[in-house]
Amino acid sequence: MSDPTATIEKLSLNDLIPEGAHRMRRLRATPQLRDMVRETHLRTDKLIYPFFIIEGKKEKKPISSMPGIYQQTIDEVLKEVEAVQKQGIKSILLFGIPDSKDSEGSGAWHKDGIIQKAMREIKKHFPDIVVVADLCLCEYTDHGHCGLIADGKVLNDPTLQIIARTAVAQAEAGADIIAPSDMMDLRVAVIRKALDASGFHHIPIMSYAAKFASGLYGPFRVAAQSAPQFGDRKSYQMDPANGREALREIEQDIAEGADIVMVKPALSYLDIIAKTRQITDLPIAAYNVSGEYSMVKAAAQNGWIDERRVVLETLTGVVRAGADMIITYHARDIANWLKEE
Repeated sequence: MSDPTATIEKLSLNDLIPEGAHRMRRLRATPQLRDMVRETHLRTDKLIYPFFIIEGKKEKKPISSMPGIYQQTIDEVLKEVEAVQKQGIKSILLFGIPDSKDSEGSGAWHKDGIIQKAMREIKKHFPDIVVVADLCLCEYTDHGHCGLIADGKVLNDPTLQIIARTAVAQAEAGADIIAPSDMMDLRVAVIRKALDASGFHHIPIMSYAAKFASGLYGPFRVAAQSAPQFGDRKSYQMDPANGREALREIEQDIAEGADIVMVKPALSYLDIIAKTRQITDLPIAAYNVSGEYSMVKAAAQNGWIDERRVVLETLTGVVRAGADMIITYHARDIANWLKEE
C-alpha cells in the first residue's frame, strides 16, 4: 500500500495549487483593506435606545435583571437624553410605569399619563430627538395583559378602541412614531384611521409586526413591571415555530398601513428578518430584547466573552440579515465603541 505522505512530498506547490485559483485572503490582509470591502455597517444613527420612565423626581433605580439600565423619573431621563443625543443616537423608545394601574390600562391614554408627560418634556427640551412611543397596555393594566379581559380571555376588538385612543394621546403629546406592540388583530388599521381622523396624517406607525411569545422577555417584565398576573401571552403573541405565519402578519400590517415593520426578538429570528427583506422595501426594525442583552452582560461580567466584540458582531449580523434600525439597550455602549474604531 502506497504512503500518501510520500506521494504528496513528491509534488511541488505548483502541482498542488489549481491554476487561476482566486485567493480570498487578499482583501483581508490589512485593516485598511478590510474597511474598504466591508459589506455591512452598524451605525449609531440607526440605533434606538429604550427608557423606562417612572413617576416622581430625582430617582434612578437600577434594574437588577438588566445591568446598566434604570427606571428613571422624567428629570433624570432628560439628563440621559441629552447625553444620548451628544453620542449621535437620534431616536429613543419610551416605556411608562405608572404609580397605579387598573383593568383597562387607563394610564396609557390619559393626558397626564406618565408617557404623555415624559414626551412633552422631552420634546420641549430636545425637539430634534425622534421619540418612539411604545403602544401597549401591559404596563398599565393590573392584570398585566395587553388587552381587556373577560372570562379569563384577552378580548381583541374591545381592546382596539383603547389602543386607538392611546395612539392619539401619544401623538398629541409629541410622539414622532407610534409603535403598537400588543399584537391584537387589525390594530394597525385602527390606529391609522384614528390618527388620520385626528389630524395626525404625518405620524408614522412602527408595527411590532412579528412579535413572538419569547422566553427572552423576562428581564423586561421586571423592568416594566408588566408580567401577566395569570396565564401567558401565547394567544396573541406568535408561536416561535411559525415562520410563514410571521410573514403573513407582516404582510397584513403593511396592507393596513404600517410605515415600518418590526421583528422581535432579533437574534433568534434572523431568518424572519431576512425573509421580510425579500418581501418588502419598507424599513425593517429589529428589537434586540432584554434577555439577549442580559445574557451578554452576564457572560461578560463572568469573563466568558469579550462584551464589545460580541455585541458588535451580533448586531452587525442583525443588520446583515436586513434590519435598517435596531432597538437595543447596548446603544450607548455601541455609540462609544464605534467612535473608537
